[in-house]
Amino acid sequence: MRDIPFVEKEYYHIYNRGVDGRKILLEHKDLERFIKSMREFNTIKPIGSIYENRERKRGSRASTTEGKPLVKFTVYGINPNHFHFMLEQVSEKGIEKFMHRLGTGFSKYFNAKYKRSGSLFQGKFKAKLIDTNEYLLHLSAYINLNHLAHSRGSRASTICQTSWEEYMNKNFPEPICAKERILEQFKNRAEYKKFAEESLRGIIERKILLEELEETGI
Repeated sequence: MRDIPFVEKEYYHIYNRGVDGRKILLEHKDLERFIKSMREFNTIKPIGSIYENRERKRGSRASTTEGKPLVKFTVYGINPNHFHFMLEQVSEKGIEKFMHRLGTGFSKYFNAKYKRSGSLFQGKFKAKLIDTNEYLLHLSAYINLNHLAHSRGSRASTICQTSWEEYMNKNFPEPICAKERILEQFKNRAEYKKFAEESLRGIIERKILLEELEETGI
């Protein structure tokens, strides 16, 4: 599934989990750092580490994400032991470069904080081309409501975040996602909300995306 060419202007389902199913987020500060990494590593010009970027920023008014991005986020979902992204590649080798920086940078942070060594993620990230509009829409619903899929039959973790609130609130502060490709296909946010909730029920019942769900440990 990973051996595919990444083409600009195409959309891809990108996902991975912690090695051996381990948690990659142990507290809310880890979630905050992961989201910060999503923002800051998404630029053509390398920033080094987030610490180095912060030190540079202290002496400059330049944005930490100044410059052209490597990818555009359409949807994202982050859980304690895995994540899902829907990404559009907008720069040459953008997905590969971004995912390498995100994986390396967050792993260094996590290992230093929790005094561990070795790989944090389960090998290279997984990728699948989103080749139909139907898949695009249903996948957006699944990722946006991923936290609800995980709450079935057990108490949901609070250490998680998806782009659902961005989709529901047009005034959401500091959005990450470019949502037009999804929302332009619905009359309003309420219509998308209804579609997404119905789609999630169908995905669970019919086990759509079974291969991805199994690989992410769901």
